Amino acid sequence: MNANQFIKAVSQLQGWRECAFLLALAERSFPNYALFADAVGLKTGAKMRQLLDISWDLLQDDSGEATIPQLLVKLEGLSPDVEAYDAYGVYPAFDFCQLLEQALLNRLNPSRHRASDASRLATATVVSFIEVSEGDELDNDELVRLLDHHPLIKEDKAFQRDLVLSLKRQRTPTESFIEKLRGDAVNGGVSNLGIALGD
Repeated sequence: MNANQFIKAVSQLQGWRECAFLLALAERSFPNYALFADAVGLKTGAKMRQLLDISWDLLQDDSGEATIPQLLVKLEGLSPDVEAYDAYGVYPAFDFCQLLEQALLNRLNPSRHRASDASRLATATVVSFIEVSEGDELDNDELVRLLDHHPLIKEDKAFQRDLVLSLKRQRTPTESFIEKLRGDAVNGGVSNLGIALGD
C-alpha cells in the first residue's frame, strides 16, 4: 500500500471501523499522556486509562452512547492546558487527548469524517518529537533525511497501514478482532514515540 492508497483507504473508513481506527491511534499514544501526568505530578493517569477503556467498551455497545457527553466533559477535565507547562511532554499528552476526543465525537456524529485528520495528528506527534529530540542542529535537508529514515516514522506508518488493512478486511467488530486490534495498539506499553510506561 503506497502513500496515496493509504490516504484513500483512511478517507473511506466509516462507522465502527473509523471509530476503532481512532481508538487504536489513541491507545498507541496513551503512554505519552500517562508519563507526562506522572512526571508533573498529576494524579490523572488512572482516570484517563479508565476513560479510554470505557471508550473501547462503547465500540461494541450502542446502549452506552447516552454517556458520551459526560465522557467528553471528563476528558476535558483531564486534558492538560498546554499553556500551563514548560515541559515538552505536554504536547504529546494533549495530542493523545485530541485523538480520544475524536473517537468519542465519532460516536456522537458518525457522519463527519475524522480519521484522516487523526492519522495526520498521530504522525505529526512523532515528527515533532524527532525534531525536538534529534533535529536541533540540522538544516532542512538533513531534517528531511532524518525523518525519511527514522525508525519511529517507519513504525508509525507500518502501524497505521496495518490497522487500516485489518479494518478493511473485517466484516463485523467481533470481540476477538477488537481484542487483537487493541493489543496491537497497546504495543507492549510502548507509545508511538518509543517511550514506555516502565521507563
